[in-house]
Formats: sequence, structure tokens, C-alpha cells
Amino acid sequence: MKSLVGRSLLTLTDYTSEEIRYLLDLSHRVKKEHREGIRPARFAGRSLAMIFEKRSTRTRAAFETAFGEEGGHPVFLSGQDIQLGAKETIEDTARVLGRMFDIIEFRGFEQRAVEVLAEYSGVPVVNGLTNMFHPTQALADLMTIEEHVGKLAGVRSVYIGDGQNNVSVSLMLGAVIMGMDHTVICPPERQPDPKYVTRAQEYAEKSGGSVAVSHDPNTINRQTEVVYTDVWVSMGEEYRAEERMAPLRPFQVTGALMARAPKAVFLHCLPAVRGNEMTAEVIDGPQSRVFDQAENRKHTIKAVMLASLGLA
Repeated sequence: MKSLVGRSLLTLTDYTSEEIRYLLDLSHRVKKEHREGIRPARFAGRSLAMIFEKRSTRTRAAFETAFGEEGGHPVFLSGQDIQLGAKETIEDTARVLGRMFDIIEFRGFEQRAVEVLAEYSGVPVVNGLTNMFHPTQALADLMTIEEHVGKLAGVRSVYIGDGQNNVSVSLMLGAVIMGMDHTVICPPERQPDPKYVTRAQEYAEKSGGSVAVSHDPNTINRQTEVVYTDVWVSMGEEYRAEERMAPLRPFQVTGALMARAPKAVFLHCLPAVRGNEMTAEVIDGPQSRVFDQAENRKHTIKAVMLASLGLA
């Protein structure tokens, strides 16, 4: 396997299945260490720049605690704190931060911004979310599925709701890279970009997995092992709420729908809006694993940073 030292994580397609497998194994290991109270201080003497154009609960908490609890120094930089893309080009910000920090996290709008940071900073950059991809979330999703289903290859997963958003696309690509059988169930007007479906099909041919797009919630059946949904209105699109929600209402995850897949776990990247994308009985019910999933953001993010800094 090619070394991950110095590598940026901008999208899961930056990594092979072998490399993702390594990151997942490392994630399980650091979670076990955390549960046992082991703090090796592997980030001691190192600094992390955390750039946030979009607010966050899980992403900020995951990066900050993962880095800080092992002796590192995380520095939070909001859009109001720095000149990113305003009075200063992204290229210049990248050059400056790369001389002061060991690793950079970016959570914002444009995928180009995180790509430019990676190109010009000279240090690893981790994508904490852009409008296009959410790779650290997908890693946590895969880890959670593996914990509760027992494997990834051959697992039957369903994403239901807005098939175009960054979570859906990242999960679809990550799932098929790892050999899962993944279906996106969504309204026709919110289906994934065909170029990502084509890419997913190419990965599936190599991994033995499969990908499908359906507009029928009845695709969920007794063989389904994972049911995943996400908010209907993404951050920054609140002004389009009614327009976005109308076609998605028939795709709500309900107790009746989950009963069609009695062995399935329910996942959601959070924050969740009970009564929209799923009912309260689902997210608060016995099939839900959303808080394990949220915790796993920390462990997978720590694994990515350890690997990219050569500290694993």
C-alpha cells in the first residue's frame, strides 16, 4: 500500500479500497484506545488549523477533541477570523497556514477551496465538508456499518431522500469502493449527478459491489441491512426550504418503512429534523445507531490525521 504520510483527504475517491481499509482498521484501534483511557499524546508539539465557513457540532468537536486530547494544539478559524478568499486569495492563505501548521481542516462551501488549500499549503488538508463531498462523514458511516453489521462487502445499504447532496454522493462512492450493494432512493429531480453514478458503477465492477438508483421507497425490503437518510434542506439553502421539501415528503423514513427491514440499522449524519426526513420513533428507536455514528466521526478523523502525519 502507498504511504498515506503527507496525503490530503479531499474525497474518498482519493483513496483505494486498501487504503480505506487501513484507515478503518486504525479507526477501530483508536476507538478501543479511547474507551480504555489510553492517550498516547501522538500529536504533542503539532498544530491543526480548523477553517470553518459553515458552522458545525460534530465536525468541530471531532477534530478539536481528537487532536487536543493527544497533546496537539487545534486552532479554530471562522470565516470572520481570517481573510480566506476575501482580501486575500485562497492560495496566499494556504501558503501562510502551511508555514505555521502541520495539518489543515476545511469545512465550507466550494470544493475548489479545499483543493487549492491542498495544492498550495504544502501540508495535509482534510475536507470536513464541502457542497460536493463529505469524506470524513462517509468514513464514520462505513465504520458504524462495520461495527453493527459485522462487515462491509456485500452489505445491502439504502440511502433515501435527497440523492444529490454531499452525504449521499460520498456514501455511495465509499460504499461501492468497499464492495457494498448500495441503492439511492430519491425523487427523480433529486437523483445523484449521473457522472457520480457512472463512477460508482466503475468502482462496483472492481469491488464486486453494486449501485442502483430508484424512485420507489418499496425498494427497501427484508434484505436491507442499512437505511440512511439526511436532512431535506442543506445548510445555506434554508431560503429554498418549501421548494426542496415538497418532492421529498413521500421519502420520509417511518416506523412502517423500517419494519420492512427488521434487521436494518438506521443511520443519519445529524443534525436531524424529526417529522421531516424521518419520524421520531425511527431516530429514537431500537434500530437507530446515529449516536454511535456521531461518535465515530472523532475516531475516523483521528485516524486520518495520524496516518497523514505519519504518527499511526
